[in-house]
Amino acid sequence: MTVLKNLLAAAFVLGSVQAHAQSVPTAGTTVIIPANGEVTAPNDQAIATLAIEEQDKDKAAAASRVNTRMKQGLDILKAQDPQASLKTMGYYTYPVYPEDRPVQPLAPNRPRQPTAWRVGQYVEVKTTNLAGLPKTVAAAQKVLTLNSINFGLTPASLRKLDDQRIAATYKALNERIASVAKAMGRPVTDAVLDTVDFEGSGNYAGGREAAAAPMAMRAMAMKDSAEVAEPSFEPGETTLDMRLVGKVRFK
Repeated sequence: MTVLKNLLAAAFVLGSVQAHAQSVPTAGTTVIIPANGEVTAPNDQAIATLAIEEQDKDKAAAASRVNTRMKQGLDILKAQDPQASLKTMGYYTYPVYPEDRPVQPLAPNRPRQPTAWRVGQYVEVKTTNLAGLPKTVAAAQKVLTLNSINFGLTPASLRKLDDQRIAATYKALNERIASVAKAMGRPVTDAVLDTVDFEGSGNYAGGREAAAAPMAMRAMAMKDSAEVAEPSFEPGETTLDMRLVGKVRFK
């Protein structure tokens, strides 16, 4: 009997709470609703950075070898992928000094003299020929060194994906407005979208220029006749996301 009384009392309290909640007026209520959208597309562009570096006691000799090999590398790249966009950059010349010796007390300071010169240059390759990229890179590696490679989307693909991202985010907002209206016990037709604040936050993969600094590579032992096995590349995908905030007023 006691259990039955407790159940009836609990039911009465719950019904009173629900009745009270349903009685809260929502006319003129303004609700701030965030929403997120995300779209993904396969990458259709690659940006590779290749380089050449030489070291010699004779600065002119090192520079001459760099110039010759870079020209050979450019010729190979143009032959393998005529549609690719090439850009040379980051030409550098640095002195190489001997290792420092312990300072002798009262010894006169003498200017350090370089023992050699390090000379190098980079070339950026931008291409949409992803199928032929391994062959192109392998051919260029007979002369040059692959420094980095990044995959991303072409500008046209980025614009198309951005249109899809905006549409997906706005759709998500409408779905959340419908959910909020249902939770408030109001038909979605009573909701008026007052303000939409787009705060886009997309990640764009692109090329990154290599810093004009010497790297730990040695191209002097390379030979043009040496065959290089084709590297393996997986272009992957690019995902763009967006966040927006909508201010909704109920009639």
